[in-house]
Amino acid sequence: MPLALAPGCDRGAHPAQTGQQAPDFTISDGSTTVHLASYRGQVVLLNFWATWCPPCIEEMPSLLELHHAQPDLAVLAVSIDEDPEAYSRFLIRHHVDLITVRDPGQKAAQLYRTEMWPETYIIDRKGFIRRKVVGPQDWGSPEIRAYLKSL
Repeated sequence: MPLALAPGCDRGAHPAQTGQQAPDFTISDGSTTVHLASYRGQVVLLNFWATWCPPCIEEMPSLLELHHAQPDLAVLAVSIDEDPEAYSRFLIRHHVDLITVRDPGQKAAQLYRTEMWPETYIIDRKGFIRRKVVGPQDWGSPEIRAYLKSL
């Protein structure tokens, strides 16, 4: 599995969007609405994922741990799942209590040119993309936590 992700990780460290304003979006799935601009003033971890994606499933416990450890950080998860029932079952089964919204049309992902799952964008308090991370991460690592706190 790591070999398949290596090319994506190489291209993801410094995307063309780094240093640019994060594209704004509003996504609503009937139960949750996420408007990115409403999080201005907070550091945002914008994660694109899916319930059928093994690396996304691998990463989710780490995202949840980060969400609980740093409540001042806005962890926003945008799922590309098409099946609302599978999505809901996953959220319940895995006790997902961070902000997540289902975007089966991939409108937000298209704005970010996201094509691999998971992909995560770290957005600073002023709304600028600081980093793009491709593939599952250990969001509990001291380096990542220190970087997020530095923003």
